[in-house]
Amino acid sequence: MSAHAATLVCHSHGKPTPAAQWNDGFDLSKSAETVIALSSIIQFPRNAEVFGEDEPADYVYVVLSGVVRICKLLGDGRRQIETFCLAGDAFGWETGDRNRFSAEAVSECRLARIKRSILFARASDDPELSQAMWLLTMAELHRAQEHLLLLGRKTAHERVATFLIDLARRSCRAGANANEVTLAMSRQDIADYLGLTIETVSRTLTSLEESALISLVSSRRIVLKDRCGLRRLDA
Repeated sequence: MSAHAATLVCHSHGKPTPAAQWNDGFDLSKSAETVIALSSIIQFPRNAEVFGEDEPADYVYVVLSGVVRICKLLGDGRRQIETFCLAGDAFGWETGDRNRFSAEAVSECRLARIKRSILFARASDDPELSQAMWLLTMAELHRAQEHLLLLGRKTAHERVATFLIDLARRSCRAGANANEVTLAMSRQDIADYLGLTIETVSRTLTSLEESALISLVSSRRIVLKDRCGLRRLDA
C-alpha cells in the first residue's frame, strides 16, 4: 500500500448497495452482492494509490463510487493509462501473484476489497459466481482489445469520440444522463489513456464543439449533442 493510506470504513455487514449492472452491462447483481458480502469497504482520497505496480496481487476490488485509473509508468517516464474503472467495475484481476499495473483514485473513491483467495474459494462452490467471474474476464479482454485498436488505428478525433461515447454508455449504469458526460479525470489523464498529448486532446474537444458534435459546458461537463455524428467517428 502506498503512503496515501486508505481508511477502513466498515466491513461487509454494512451492506452497501452494489451496482445493479456490474461491468459492461451484464446483470450480475446477485454475484456482486456475494462479493460485497465477503468484502471490506475502504475509502481513498483523490490521487491516492490503491496498489502499486509489482506489489503482491492479493485483492480484487469493486468500485462502489468514484473513478479509479489503472496505469503503468514506462521506462522513459511516460505514463500509459490502461483503463478507467467506474462504479460497478471490478479490477485487480491478475494471472500471476504480482500486480502488472498501478491503481490510483482519480476522485474520492469507495471500494469493496476482497482477498483473491477467498473469492476463488467461494467461486469453486458457487457456479453463478464462477460464471460471473468468467464474464467479467471476457469483458476485460474485450475492452483491452478495443483499447489496442483505438491506440493503433484511430485518429485523434476518432479516439476522443470513442472515449466520450464509451464513458457516456458506462456512466448510464449509475443512472447518469446518456447525453452528458461528467469528467472526473483531467485532460492529462485522458491524454495518457488515448495516447495523445494534452494539447491534442484540448484542440480535438474544441474542434468537436465547433462541429456541433458536443458542447463544452465546463472543463468537467460535456454534452453529447450529436451522438450519431460521434458514432460515425467511432465506427
